[in-house]
Amino acid sequence: MVIIYFLIIISNLMIVYLIWTHKNLHEPMYIFIAALLLNCVLYSTSVYPKLLIDFLSEKQIILYSACLFQFFIFYSLGGTEFLILAAMAYDRYVSICKPLQYPTIMRKNTVCVFLVLSWIVPACHLAVLATENAKAKLCDFKLKSIFCNNAVYSLQCERSRFITVFGVVGLINLVILPLVFIVFTYTIILVVSYQSCKEVKKKAAETCLPHLSVLISFSCLILYDVSIARLESDLPKTARLIMTLQIVLYHPLLIHLYMDLK
Repeated sequence: MVIIYFLIIISNLMIVYLIWTHKNLHEPMYIFIAALLLNCVLYSTSVYPKLLIDFLSEKQIILYSACLFQFFIFYSLGGTEFLILAAMAYDRYVSICKPLQYPTIMRKNTVCVFLVLSWIVPACHLAVLATENAKAKLCDFKLKSIFCNNAVYSLQCERSRFITVFGVVGLINLVILPLVFIVFTYTIILVVSYQSCKEVKKKAAETCLPHLSVLISFSCLILYDVSIARLESDLPKTARLIMTLQIVLYHPLLIHLYMDLK
């Protein structure tokens, strides 16, 4: 477990360092890749240290306030990943469909605005959810998960209507809308590429397929995480553990392999 965590940190930060030190990589596409990998490192750090402590301890104990903080960080960074992927999709759309306007549209300030919003918007939304969860009355003190994700709702005596509605709004704003935008954008890219020359098709394949691979991988894992809490499914503990580990183990470890840095 310790080895895997350090592999995640080293492999992702190594690429971030390469992008930072090579001026020829200071382009929007590579900046977004660096931001995605950095977000992945933070995402893993929100889970792994506490997970390692729990594995080394006889009793797994966490304060409810600390649990909500982990809940906030975990889902905030998850929302950030979808928004960064949406920004990357827009960058590819402008690059392939409007190449002459690319330097004008994708300026340094535009990239900075996209990145700042990608981190601030999910954080603000999850701050509201975490605050409301802190006010909830608890009837159970045994978490049915290896870390504080949607399973925190099972601890509450009754889930408030505000939390339910606001959670759905967050799911729409941070996951569904970015997904729809990405699918719509890549559909346009696919149509334009199909009607263009061989070089444009090759460029589209090399830059878009890695992004789509990351999107599909992460979307499936988040879909599981959300549905398991909303449907309150009684999955066997082993199956729940394996699926949960996919989110914090394989995705952060392999995400940099999807990225094309040629």
